[in-house]
Order: sequence, then structure tokens, then C-alpha cells
Amino acid sequence: MAECTIPTLSTLDVVEQKSVLPSGYRAAMGDLKALDLKAPTLELIRRASSRLPQDVIDALVQGRDAEEEGSRAFNTLNDMVKNILLADGHVTPLCQDTGTIIFWVRHPFGLSQRRAKAQIREAVVEATQCVWLRPNCVESLTGKNTGNNMDPFHEGHPVVHFEEWEKPEIEVAIMLKGGGCENVGAQYRLPDVTIGAGRDIGGVRKAIIDAVVKAQGQGCSPGILGVAIGGDRVTSYEKSKEVILRKLGTPNPDPKLDQFEKDITNDLNTLGIGPMGYGGKTTVLGVLVEEMFRHPASFFVSISYMCWSSRRRVMTIGAGGHVSFD
Repeated sequence: MAECTIPTLSTLDVVEQKSVLPSGYRAAMGDLKALDLKAPTLELIRRASSRLPQDVIDALVQGRDAEEEGSRAFNTLNDMVKNILLADGHVTPLCQDTGTIIFWVRHPFGLSQRRAKAQIREAVVEATQCVWLRPNCVESLTGKNTGNNMDPFHEGHPVVHFEEWEKPEIEVAIMLKGGGCENVGAQYRLPDVTIGAGRDIGGVRKAIIDAVVKAQGQGCSPGILGVAIGGDRVTSYEKSKEVILRKLGTPNPDPKLDQFEKDITNDLNTLGIGPMGYGGKTTVLGVLVEEMFRHPASFFVSISYMCWSSRRRVMTIGAGGHVSFD
């Protein structure tokens, strides 16, 4: 009989006690030019690296409990849950591959994006020193590791996206995307005669299924798929990653796509690939889809595969300087 772990993360009081932010911390939102994002970003990284979002935990537990107790699929998912609890309790990375580091920063008018990017980069360097992040930035041709997760010349890593908005608060989202799951992402140009996919929702479905079948257990399944329909080659891939920030179980605003997400998730879980390719009923935890406008001559379907260790967090700095984490 397998031991069934019941996941209970440490309380928020315990998390706050371990925070790198001093008690009563308030960001200087009154003067955006003087605002320093380094400390709150460092805390965001700490939480993202070691503490899995509750919606992902719930999906893993649901998948585990759908498997036959004692099977390889059940035991694998159960070990994933144990890993989640160990990482949370010891404030250590959920996975040895802390991935490509991607930020989305939404801010009011007046924030210097240049200064903010420099502060975020400083936080990444310190988080690497604290071993919350593994040094994952290497020169492409030589493989030489910079040792601090910095692209020293072109600032291509970490990846930072900025967007100005009308709200008075600042929102910083982070995603730590492992190399294994990144490797099995895919982009399709429809129509695609090799898989019989036309320029319609049926063709999108065939592209998604083809990508998952080709991935098999690679990418550390059960995966979470971010799918962008449309756009160009660059914006489509970017959107397919950003959509993974949406919580599992959150309805798609488009009712047709919401039903499609549910249907394709059920279909993928009949493939028998299972966690880590060991077989079973849990091949994906969810599929998140967004439609984009496109050029009439192009029809791209971009699929970003996220591993079961879907490390994402959102930090909000309110107008009064209060910092909160989702």
C-alpha cells in the first residue's frame, strides 16, 4: 500500500517570518523615480523558486488520486507532492533546474524602466548567490557559464517585459521555466499536411496533440500547456508563455475557448503517456489558450510546455507601498 501524502504548505505567517523584506516594509511609491525594486523582487524570486502555487498542487493531487494506488503513475505524482513540501519547508528550489528567468512588469507612468531592469538584475544576482537560483546563463558557442545568471552584453537574460498601464500599483510576475520543458515546446504553421491540420480549431487541436505525443515524458510531465493561436512567430511564442501565468481552473474569457481547453485537456489525458512518461491518466494538468490577430497569410499555433513544477508568482506593490504576493 502506497503512502498517500496530504499536501499542506507552511502557513503564510511562517512564510512572512522567512521573508527578506523587513517587518512593516513599504515601497516608496510616492516617488517612482526613487523606487527600488531590488528587495521586493528578491523576495518574489525566493517564493517562486521554493513554493508551488496552490492551483498547481491541487491539480497534481487530483491527478494522483485518479491513478491506481501503488502504480508508477501514482507513486511518481506522490513523490512530486513530497518534493513540494520539502522545498517549501526548507526554502530550497523545487527543482535543480531553476530555468530561464522571465519577468513581466506592469507599472504606472513615471517609473524608469531602465532603472527597474537594473534593480531586477541585481535581485537575480543576489538570488543566485543565495542558491535560490542555479546559474543557468551560458555563452552559446563555448558553453561558458557567467556564474550569476546575467547576460553581460545584451541583457537578454533574465528576460524582462515591461508594460505601462493606468493603474496606480505595480505588478511584477515571474516565471522560472526549466530547460527540459522549453525544449519540447513547438510552433506550427497551418495548414500542415504532415499532421492533416487546417486553419481552424480542429487544426489547432491536431497541433496540440502532435506536440504532446512527440514530447512523451520529456519536459517533466504532467505538463501545463500555454497555447497562442495567431500572431507572428515572435509574439505568438511570447504569448504562449505569458498565458501560463493564468491559474489552472480559471475560466477562459472566451466561452468557446473555455470549452476547448476542457475538451483538449481530457483528450490529452487519454493518451496514456502519464507522469514522466511512465503511463497513466495524468499527462497534462491543464491547457491554457489565447487567440491573437494575425496576418492573413500566416496562421501560427505556438505551444509552450511547462513542467509540473510550474514556478510562477505575482507580486503587487500597492499605491501605498504595501507589497503582497499571490
